[in-house]
Amino acid sequence: MFNRIIVVCTGNICRSPIAEGLLKARLQDRKLDICSAGTGALVGYPADPLAIEVAADHGLDISAHRAQQATLPLLSAMDLVLTLDQGHSDWINARYPQLRGRVHKILKWREDADVADPYRQPKAAFEQAWDGIEAGIADWMQKIG
Repeated sequence: MFNRIIVVCTGNICRSPIAEGLLKARLQDRKLDICSAGTGALVGYPADPLAIEVAADHGLDISAHRAQQATLPLLSAMDLVLTLDQGHSDWINARYPQLRGRVHKILKWREDADVADPYRQPKAAFEQAWDGIEAGIADWMQKIG
């Protein structure tokens, strides 16, 4: 059973805030602890304006998000660590090998693909990231319950 879930990307301002918001929306009827963090977080920064805009286009408000760093205490408190690309999984597994069984890519069941980083890209890149994140979360919903 997954009661505590974290989503990890690089800066914690583009992909992982979207994924966090989507998970919270899809699992709102359950009492789960869902958050996000970055491997190189822009600590304290809000979500990227285009991430906020694309999320809002889909009825999701992530404007209150503030970035935080992925740390051992934070990650080890989680039952499931979802990453957006292989670099994030490698970063976590190299630093904290004791977490290896909890770390999975969000697109695990879609050929273990990566969700491309839309940072400093046009809105279309954020929309593409949204599509990948949404597909991955749809797959994970079957596992999370």
